[in-house]
Amino acid sequence: MNEPVLEKLSYYALNYEPNKDSLLEAKLCFFDSLACALLSLRQNNVQKFLKLPYLSKGEYKVIGTNIKTNIIDSVFLNGALIRWLDFNDTWLAKEWGHPSDNLGAVLSLVDFAKNSRNLKISFKNLLENMVIAHEIQGSLAIENSLNEVGLDHVAFVKVASAAVTSRILGHTKQQMLSTLSNAFVDGQSLRTYRHYPNTGARKSWAAGDASARGVKHAFISEISEETYPSALSAERWGFNDVLMHKSPLVLERELNSYVMDNILYKVLYPAEFHAQTAAESAIKIHQQIKGRIADIKKIQIFTQEPGVRIISKQGELKNYADRDHCIEYIVACCLINGTLDSNSYLDEVANNPLIDNFRSITRTNENEEYTKLYYDLSKRAIPNKVIVEMKNGDTYSEEILYPLGHKKRRKEALPHLNNKFLNAINNSDLDAKNLLSLYNNDLEKIDIDEVLTNIFR
Repeated sequence: MNEPVLEKLSYYALNYEPNKDSLLEAKLCFFDSLACALLSLRQNNVQKFLKLPYLSKGEYKVIGTNIKTNIIDSVFLNGALIRWLDFNDTWLAKEWGHPSDNLGAVLSLVDFAKNSRNLKISFKNLLENMVIAHEIQGSLAIENSLNEVGLDHVAFVKVASAAVTSRILGHTKQQMLSTLSNAFVDGQSLRTYRHYPNTGARKSWAAGDASARGVKHAFISEISEETYPSALSAERWGFNDVLMHKSPLVLERELNSYVMDNILYKVLYPAEFHAQTAAESAIKIHQQIKGRIADIKKIQIFTQEPGVRIISKQGELKNYADRDHCIEYIVACCLINGTLDSNSYLDEVANNPLIDNFRSITRTNENEEYTKLYYDLSKRAIPNKVIVEMKNGDTYSEEILYPLGHKKRRKEALPHLNNKFLNAINNSDLDAKNLLSLYNNDLEKIDIDEVLTNIFR
């Protein structure tokens, strides 16, 4: 008898068919993820990364480049590009993560299935697999906290990518169960590289790495179908006893399209999502105190408990990865400059002495009501309040409960998401006219071959 969690994931991945509304949300998510990948190519560190010496020649492509490599490394690089800027979609629950991290696997496997397996796959099929990957990663995150035991959320990326790869390849239930059990048995990443004093660029490529490992397990299951039926619950040696300790992995909720339907977008600010409303609040205050920035005496931030635990930092911030995960840095930068973009974390910006000065006079605290709103699945708020006290006693306060990328603000966000996509394609080496035509086309009219032709160089 296999694990109930494995059985549930397997049945869902093999049989679920999303409705049109969910596919339309997935279409928006697809093009937003593509924009994130193209924007990342402007970073010098990304260009260095694309020249990894071990990459072998092959026929599978990488977004926005002329690289052709093997299928596993194409998944790795596509996932890394989508994730690099911390600008792709987000999911917040007991565990956090970015479900579009799985698009690297979906995209490369669609290319593989069409060209190496001669399978008939449409753009609609690609979006179906996005919905399924989002649901698997996001649902596991709703009920289970990896961070509490020091593990990284990319473990759930690995499982989701493994499942959709198995589905795309047309696997049997046995092969799907083999793939999933291997993904859980596989070694899991520690969160070390996301926290002081070890914060580093691995957080930009960790999900691509996990996704590629999930894909690898799916291919292995075609040769070796052995399933590990108690991969989770085996005493002493199973996933739960070894890694989860007193909180064994559960999956009680019904699997459908809830995660894709309620996904959070990073619309304007490439920053850790718990700080999105803090950035927006600080920019509103900036507009009220232009010309008087140097007269700030005290800054207070009230946030949710995860915001305190994950991104409230004191002391030296060593690099880009440290800064885009520091709520005090983000607020200081927004108060000073009135904006926040991917360049805001570069050394030349961080060297402004006002930033560290403002960080030193900032106090960040949990608001318990914000924490309740955060964990309430009917609301899914990500609240922050920023209060700035001036030297003359004037006080400015801004509170925002729902970020621009929230489902409740989707209509307001759409023009900004459109601009994000236009900015990405107009400054890329791809054919912006053709990509814009695909972006604006009806779902049923988008041809997968046109998509694959136009997103690679």
